[in-house]
Amino acid sequence: MIETDNLDKKSLLCFARPDKIGWKELAKDCVAFANTRGGDLLFGIEDAESEPDPDQKIDPSLANLLQKNIASHTIAVGLVPKVVSHPNGGEILHVRVHPTRQQLAATTDGRYYYRVGDHSTPIPPDQLPRLLAEKEMYVWEIQTVRKVPRDRVDVDQLTDFIRRIKNSDRVSQTIREKSAPEILDHYFLTDGDHLTNLGVLWVGQRRDRAQLLYAPVVQFLKYDSRGNKIGKKAWDDFSLNPLQLIEAIWREFPDWSGYDEFPDGLFRRQIPHYDEVVIRELVANALVHRPYTTAGDIFINLHPDHLEIHNPGRFPLGVNSTNILHQSVRRNDHLAKVFHDLKLMEREGSGYDKIYETQLLQAKPLPEPDELDDRIVVTVRRNIVKPDILDFLGKASTELDLTQRERIALGLVAQQESLTALEFSRILDLKNEDTRIRSWLGNLESREIILSKGKTRGKTYFVNPEVLRTMDFKGRTTLKNIESHRLRELLLMDLKTYGPTLAEAQRIDLIHERVGSEISRKQLKEVIDALRDDGLVEAVGEKRGMAYHLSAKGALGFNPDSVANNP
Repeated sequence: MIETDNLDKKSLLCFARPDKIGWKELAKDCVAFANTRGGDLLFGIEDAESEPDPDQKIDPSLANLLQKNIASHTIAVGLVPKVVSHPNGGEILHVRVHPTRQQLAATTDGRYYYRVGDHSTPIPPDQLPRLLAEKEMYVWEIQTVRKVPRDRVDVDQLTDFIRRIKNSDRVSQTIREKSAPEILDHYFLTDGDHLTNLGVLWVGQRRDRAQLLYAPVVQFLKYDSRGNKIGKKAWDDFSLNPLQLIEAIWREFPDWSGYDEFPDGLFRRQIPHYDEVVIRELVANALVHRPYTTAGDIFINLHPDHLEIHNPGRFPLGVNSTNILHQSVRRNDHLAKVFHDLKLMEREGSGYDKIYETQLLQAKPLPEPDELDDRIVVTVRRNIVKPDILDFLGKASTELDLTQRERIALGLVAQQESLTALEFSRILDLKNEDTRIRSWLGNLESREIILSKGKTRGKTYFVNPEVLRTMDFKGRTTLKNIESHRLRELLLMDLKTYGPTLAEAQRIDLIHERVGSEISRKQLKEVIDALRDDGLVEAVGEKRGMAYHLSAKGALGFNPDSVANNP
């Protein structure tokens, strides 16, 4: 049991001293749950545990104490506390916090909070209108504003929906055994005698779908190298449900079928310009996570070297372009459940993991999400960054039995040739660098597939050369992982040639270009500073204008042959 956006575990120790109970902290969590989708507080389960002590008993008076004090510290928070028995025999105090619908919950001192992952995050005043708008989006799916009768459906779409649900291996046997009306109720496509907005979207007739508030419209635009529009296709007649939209987008454009060819032994390997997995996942994300209370079409803009998907609205609160791989804030919860059960997208929070994995195993750049004032734009580039690692990544993926995270980490390191801990953390937005990096590397280090050198933020990860040799890797020679003692000799040789005197002092950018631009500038500067400390190199100038030349000691003591003889 882990803490999430709707679950928080609390120790009973917080009630140990009545005069020291942190009511403000508990009120903050309750407000955050109420402003999101509601949630559960479980008192009596420690953070590192998944169940209470089997002999644990809860004083029933704690439920009344908690309800009374939370009510006096919050505004518009509804909760139900009760003592319940856990299957192991122990008791816990279970507090259900209900979501607010038409107003915002707050603490009595005027503070607003929102649940993001396992944290209760404060909401600044300028974001309160956005929070209100988000709350309206939560109820869109289950509303029956137009009162469409539940029997006014598109028969073909309904039949197909029921068939796919019953055949899905992501659906429990209990649900598969339900009748068609029961399945519609289960997925909130119906409410009593009417279709919900979600029901109209999936199985409604075209005329009703067209009258939905901001039903999805998708436009495909193709551009040439000068930015001129040379092709257009629109799905704007509301005849298709989300599944049919995805199928039509992939099927009706031959542009997706383009590919690049690379040698693969006696054969040729074809790498698609845009992988079907990536396209389907991005379109599904656009349909699932868009706000259906906001106007705007979904645009798919195809350029000669990249693809852009424009989705109306902004990221949910708590999500941004850098943490999108980790943070998952649900907006259209029931729609996402249908997409998952119909196998149209990965489980919650793992869609971008799949996109990252697919792009990296094809040696391509990572997707580039960006939030603008009224839309989210995701850019996917078709170029292959390092063709020479394609064969290695293919073999590693199939022969080394890697997890998804390990494949992503290996793809990142192989594509960059080496990554420092700081670079790794920046790319994947890892806050607790050492712990989080280890969670992505998995067993790659213990199995010596990836090696490292250095410590803390300067620690550098690279693919084990022995693994590369085992897989017959034929990549180009690189200096990116050069040892410091060899770089030291290269720098001395370079200054012997280009900067032997004060009059010929060389700036670091020129030295960097000559010695090897793939070498980390940080490592280059560290070695130059070490040479200065040893009295072999001197510096003139300041800051960006600083230049380096051999000292008298360096000019007399430097032996070029040591480069070849240094072990």
